[in-house]
Amino acid sequence: QVTLAESGGDSVQAGGSLRLSCAISAYTRASRCVAWFRQGPGDQREGVAGVHTGGGQPTYADSVAGRFTIPRDSGDESVSLQMNSLKPEDSGMYYCAAARPEISPWTCARLQEDSFGYWGQGTQVTVSS
Repeated sequence: QVTLAESGGDSVQAGGSLRLSCAISAYTRASRCVAWFRQGPGDQREGVAGVHTGGGQPTYADSVAGRFTIPRDSGDESVSLQMNSLKPEDSGMYYCAAARPEISPWTCARLQEDSFGYWGQGTQVTVSS
């Protein structure tokens, strides 16, 4: 059963912007923590942004803070990732993930892979110089 589906990945010039979207099924909609991860060539998967609807603001990895945002008007059926001022090192496969429903906002904000039980297929982002 496919419960998450990313879209919006593309090739873009450095300094440009891109908006990703993650469609969330009714099954995974019960999760209060949804996050974005990415993986570059030869790298481990890295949490970049996440939001817990039960409390607090979205959280961001230091590498993307100030450039990436999860829009505040994201609905329960989808979550977006707005990426601005893109750099070549932002290139990689971007994944949407949903955490187990019981995890806390603090655990959600840590963006650790083992907190997330549902994953999309990924969407490719390529940033050129």
